Amino acid sequence: MSALIELKNVSKSYGDLKALDAVNLEIPPGKIVGLVGPNGAGKTTLLRAITGELDYQGEAKVLDCEPRTQRAELMGKTGVIHDIAVLPSWMKVKELLNFMEGIHPGFHREKAEAFLKTTTIPMDKKIKSLSKGMKTQLHLAVTLSADSRLLILDEPTHGLDILFRKQLYTSVLEDYFDEEKSILISTHQIEEVEHILSDVIFINKGKILLYASIDELAQRFTQLTIPADQADTLREQLKPMSEYGILGRRVFLLENTESKALVGMGDLQTPSVADIFVALMGGEA
Repeated sequence: MSALIELKNVSKSYGDLKALDAVNLEIPPGKIVGLVGPNGAGKTTLLRAITGELDYQGEAKVLDCEPRTQRAELMGKTGVIHDIAVLPSWMKVKELLNFMEGIHPGFHREKAEAFLKTTTIPMDKKIKSLSKGMKTQLHLAVTLSADSRLLILDEPTHGLDILFRKQLYTSVLEDYFDEEKSILISTHQIEEVEHILSDVIFINKGKILLYASIDELAQRFTQLTIPADQADTLREQLKPMSEYGILGRRVFLLENTESKALVGMGDLQTPSVADIFVALMGGEA
């Protein structure tokens, strides 16, 4: 099955700043991919290149479309939810559904209405009068109710409470995802989506630092917690990527270390995606 996203040596510069630096990427169907990086890492630029919002150097194919020259066709097959919803504020909610029904051949109004019935969004209110959470729910409702094989979530829950964030990702999984589709999630709160990810992309200074499955990360990286008085000896022996102290103990993050060799040294765990990213960044994140 062909990849939904294929990028070959995609670069983008703003003067002397390289926002994207020879990015190579291939995302097949059936994946939920987390895009992780600090502010200014190139996450938004990468998403804008994928959706054809900006020019770039290199080659790209997304859903069999060239993003720059076939953007209208591409956006008809792609769902995108940004931190700042781009919904027409002067429309009423029901007018937005009428509008979507008229312009998008794959829009399922009954599905959107069913989703909105689970919310407190009134159909006869103008979008500009809705709260931030309601606008995000509305954006999600119309996006998930249109046929698309790729869903891009760009910091979709920024500024929203934890209950709504959990509801949003549950809705995405239950109402959208299947083995024919993929989801690309850019978020600063990787901890809240880590449990649903199949893959992760680490990006910094426009470069892809790592692209791996969650299973590959679990095999490659290990977290070892030891008594603090053993840290000097084991640090020299194991050469951890990073470490920190907690409650009189030291926590080492190790790469490509055989777990069997660590048995008896301390407590072994699989590190979080966030811990691995910080280690690869050298503590800069």
